[in-house]
Amino acid sequence: MAIAVFFANGYEEIEALTVVDLTRRAGIETWMVSITDEKAVTGSHGITVSMDKTLKEVDFNEVEMIVLPGGMPGTLNLEACDTLMEKVKEFDAKGKYISAICAAPTVFGHLGLLQGKKACCYPSMEEGLVGAEVTYESTAVADHILTSRGMGTAIDFGLQIIARFQGQKAADEMADKIVYKK
Repeated sequence: MAIAVFFANGYEEIEALTVVDLTRRAGIETWMVSITDEKAVTGSHGITVSMDKTLKEVDFNEVEMIVLPGGMPGTLNLEACDTLMEKVKEFDAKGKYISAICAAPTVFGHLGLLQGKKACCYPSMEEGLVGAEVTYESTAVADHILTSRGMGTAIDFGLQIIARFQGQKAADEMADKIVYKK
């Protein structure tokens, strides 16, 4: 079983790669997945990264969590990917983990997945959290949905993902290993 982090051109590099780095350090199988047929994806600051898989190569039966990084136009590109949006809705309906950071939690809002749930996103984009109980914490957990605010909260977001799979003790130990203090 794996975590799948989905990359679209224009993704926010730190948000996406921090999750990948931290979860892999924790020994969690983590796939970097391009939503296009190209394995090279370029971020919003011109950093091109080679992916492990393309969307067509993903067996979603092996995925335990979908992660959407923010960034512009990366978030818009993710939201425009019908196949990915269908999978996000399917995961939500089954109560499987879905996570998003920065602008990307608005995708969940636009899909109607945040009704009455605590959620956060990049400052000034809160109107996209349709139906949510908006919070301004670095991360917000609501059942199987995890959201976070932006680049500066990427470590908190990654540690929260580790906590979901390995427990809070493992996340705290990782924070110590990387010399992260809140």
